[in-house]
Amino acid sequence: MGPHAPRLWRAPAKINLTLHVLGRDPAGWHALDSLVAFAGCCDWLSFQPEQKLSLTVDGPTATSAGDLRDNLVLRAAEALAARVPGLRLGRFALRKFLPVAAGIGGGSSDAAAALRALAYENGLAPEDDRLYGAAASVGADVPVCLAPRARLMAGRGERLGPALDMAPLFAVLANPGVALSTADVFAALGLARGAASDGAPSPRIAAHSDADQAIATIQAGRNDLEAPARRLSPAVGEALAALAQTPGARLARMSGSGATCFALFDTRHAAARAARALTGAHPSWWVRATLLR
Repeated sequence: MGPHAPRLWRAPAKINLTLHVLGRDPAGWHALDSLVAFAGCCDWLSFQPEQKLSLTVDGPTATSAGDLRDNLVLRAAEALAARVPGLRLGRFALRKFLPVAAGIGGGSSDAAAALRALAYENGLAPEDDRLYGAAASVGADVPVCLAPRARLMAGRGERLGPALDMAPLFAVLANPGVALSTADVFAALGLARGAASDGAPSPRIAAHSDADQAIATIQAGRNDLEAPARRLSPAVGEALAALAQTPGARLARMSGSGATCFALFDTRHAAARAARALTGAHPSWWVRATLLR
């Protein structure tokens, strides 16, 4: 990178290790309780201060990213500018590697990376409340992506726990190449407005948990959106079954509203072998071995 090259910002995939739906308020919002972690695989965002706000998008999954005018990067920048008088904006360039509408928060993580970039260039502290306000106004998953570390998120996503002292987890992510609408999956869950579910909150990971302890805790949880997603797209069930059958898989589960699924492993080598086997058996799928932290 040359001396005048723009700084690069990571926008990592967000993985819901658990996702419990506790109810739905009269306005229609679902109350969630979820343990999230962030992957090594990511999109990349660069920012160059200029007079005018702009965005370009390229990369392997750019064609699925939709209309630039609706991109969350621009919406996040505009939301922060509305809260910070004189905010210096500029040119964003987003390189997309993560699948879109995939249950791994790609767009939300992109937006959070844009807010981090603007904070850095404008001398805003990472804990500035205006960053959180802008993030929450853009999307329910954006606040948790501002400081991408494993933690609990609750409510609509606005209530965040502290970063968890959890050992990194070896994982394989697999997306079978189908896009699932979050709204459609929640609708298929069928929870009435004002109703509470009979499920317990997500299990809590103890402080200083090693990987084995963390996986045991995660195994005690679930993803309540998995069943409706499978009804909407049989490919989710195929991905879950394929992951579960790989040697060494401790757990296979869907992330978010799908269709990306993940499996957890004891070692980096087991995860790498599983990713190679899945790629060979399903060459059209998006598959990545990664580390969750």
